[in-house]
Amino acid sequence: MAVLAGSERRLCLTLGALAEIETALGVSGVAGLTERMRALSARDLMAVLAALLRGGGEGTLAGELDRASIDPIEAAMAVALAFAAARG
Repeated sequence: MAVLAGSERRLCLTLGALAEIETALGVSGVAGLTERMRALSARDLMAVLAALLRGGGEGTLAGELDRASIDPIEAAMAVALAFAAARG
């Protein structure tokens, strides 16, 4: 769980979210993704966050990220926590 746009949100790295992230970032496989995640642009961060939100059942917010009041640092932390949770 992460607090985004003033509410607790569920982010989940599902297989579908992983495939969506690979496509959005133009990478293939975990090694490529790991390397690419080290230098995300704001656009990349939004794509990754949206995929993780959809994976967690938060499709409404995922579709409204361009209008949502989300702090970039909070977004980056939420993404990092979702990936860490997926590792176990």
